[in-house]
Amino acid sequence: MQEELNQFVRNKVWELVQRPTHQNVIGTKWVFRNKMNEDGSVIRNKVRLVAKGFCQEEGIDFDETFAPVARLEAIRMFLAYAAHKNFIVYQMDVKSAFLNGLLEEEVYVEQPPGFEQKTLGDKMYKLKKALYGLKQAPRAWYDTLSQFLTDNGFTKGKVDRTLFRIQDGESILLVQIYVDDIIFGSTNKELCDKFSNLMQGKFEMSMMGELTFFLGLQVKQLKDGTFISQTKYARDLMKKFGMEEKSSVKIPMNTSVKMDIDADSKPVDQTRYRALIGSLLYLTASRPDITFVVGACARFQSAPKESHITVAKRILRYLKGCQEVGLWYPKEGGLKLIGYSGSDYAGCRVDMKSTSGTCQMLGNRLVSWFSKKQNSIATSTNTEYIVTANFVPKSYG
Repeated sequence: MQEELNQFVRNKVWELVQRPTHQNVIGTKWVFRNKMNEDGSVIRNKVRLVAKGFCQEEGIDFDETFAPVARLEAIRMFLAYAAHKNFIVYQMDVKSAFLNGLLEEEVYVEQPPGFEQKTLGDKMYKLKKALYGLKQAPRAWYDTLSQFLTDNGFTKGKVDRTLFRIQDGESILLVQIYVDDIIFGSTNKELCDKFSNLMQGKFEMSMMGELTFFLGLQVKQLKDGTFISQTKYARDLMKKFGMEEKSSVKIPMNTSVKMDIDADSKPVDQTRYRALIGSLLYLTASRPDITFVVGACARFQSAPKESHITVAKRILRYLKGCQEVGLWYPKEGGLKLIGYSGSDYAGCRVDMKSTSGTCQMLGNRLVSWFSKKQNSIATSTNTEYIVTANFVPKSYG
């Protein structure tokens, strides 16, 4: 806890001032958590001082809060491009990243619990930089980091605002940002070293070496390509929902199953069903094979029945037999963007709407996909037109 406060002093986050008479003062609290590795082992114990952002008032304590966040499609495209160009992707983590974000608003917080300096009177801290928990903290950090990179010659992506690049002759360095996690790679190793030194000269960084685990994705960078999976996450799901002893099945959903409201069936625990669906939705980040059936089960979260949770649990039984399946991005192949689209006709028995399905390949590397029920009822011909018109994701522009 003392080390955390010393970090505030080094970063010049705040200054002790007299309590303001006409200004909202935000409380603070300590948060404790364990940071774990991809194998579930504890890397270190963390403590963080957090502001009670729910006490902030819009227009007084904060204005703009939006901060761009990298999409999973962007991460997959980054890895696919790196595999094609045959360069290693590295990862770094910014220590207490939000403490570097400069604030535009006038914000006051209470002294940290257990570290009050009562002998100095009724005083509190005026923030110069952002604090974890503040609504504008992500925005302030993004603006600070973005400005620093552009000042050092980087170009910000026009579509993906979290992607930065810099050209040095025929070599290129790519940097992808996800809040305080940064992945980067270059066709020239020297550019990676220069970028690492540049960041460490400005911020307190922890270099984590080659990228192996990022946003729940396990990444294996091999000589002939890159393999992406969520094996650990799938195993954790088996344990969490008590499916470890169940038998596996070969397909996630029987083709004869037509899900509907099933009003006559017995209802099940809504919270547990939603937790199962939410967990499976995150697994689709590397498992396009379950995207359709998970999306179908997600339509009945408001009033789940036994028939619905039976289908959802079957997905887990399917995953049990293929937990280590993932995405393979080979080194060989081009970079031409190719899209495929398709649709069923009136596949939803509840409202007779059709379901669209698309996937996009960067060369021979699958980088994006989705399955979505269409917004309106259409004829069999029009359903194909609808999915074709919408098959390019927004992230591609």
